[in-house]
Amino acid sequence: MKELMALKRPNAVAFNKKNEIHPFDASSNSQASLEFWSNKNGASLFVIGQSTKKRPNGLTFVRMFDNRVLDMIEVGVDKFVSMAEFKTPKSTPGNKPLLHFASDLFETHPRFSQLKSMLISLFNGETIESICLPGIEHVISISLGPTPQNLTTASTDLPSSTPEDLTSLPEVHIRCYTTKLKASGTRTPNVELIPMGPFLDLSLRRHQPPDAELLKQALKRPKLKKQDVEKGLGKKRKNMEVDKMGDLRGRVHVGKQDLSKLQTRKMKGLKARFDEEDAQEEEEDIEPQGKRQRIS
Repeated sequence: MKELMALKRPNAVAFNKKNEIHPFDASSNSQASLEFWSNKNGASLFVIGQSTKKRPNGLTFVRMFDNRVLDMIEVGVDKFVSMAEFKTPKSTPGNKPLLHFASDLFETHPRFSQLKSMLISLFNGETIESICLPGIEHVISISLGPTPQNLTTASTDLPSSTPEDLTSLPEVHIRCYTTKLKASGTRTPNVELIPMGPFLDLSLRRHQPPDAELLKQALKRPKLKKQDVEKGLGKKRKNMEVDKMGDLRGRVHVGKQDLSKLQTRKMKGLKARFDEEDAQEEEEDIEPQGKRQRIS
């Protein structure tokens, strides 16, 4: 988990306290705890590490939307090679990686399609319109092991409730490399990949598909792009802007209000007649002071 966090710095927060979280256990309050932490920390994705006798060396990816659990994937770490074992240069923290998925199953098989979407949400970072070639410092390659013949004809129409043999699914290999540009004699340089780490071999385990209605809200896109809406406005208007969803928003300035005429709730203890009675009682208590006698 520390290695994955190193790839996400500075956009990652580590929870130092060991919390008892079982996301797939319906009887526990784990999902409620995840929703609370999502709201508190503004987190859209959690990576939970667990190891039990039945499921050793497990990682669970939990994706959130609107502070609610959208979907979950559990994988087992069969092999791990740390960054420290590669005495090579590392990428700059916060740099956007290039993701490479090397299998058709990431498009056709529902389990691997969900894993691809989850890994993109984990590593993709901020959406940008363009990138300079020297700005690509590292590549994350995700490939699959030997694929059985029956999986090559898998379809996305396979229902999620259909029982499946997880042992027949190929392993997932995650490899991280740094890039080195070399002269090629042409405008496009040759790219050399240098192992950076970490290297992970994963096997698919349990999963929870997204709720259809919640997924529909998560995939909602603006009808028009922000640039197209701004172009349609013509001359820039004061106090008007377009948000990321393409909606036009305006700001209204209200004039200064006279708060002295503001109608407030009248309390019995603050009425004027009580103030007058108190003033009369104070006058009665005051005795008239006469002239002081001079004592010789």
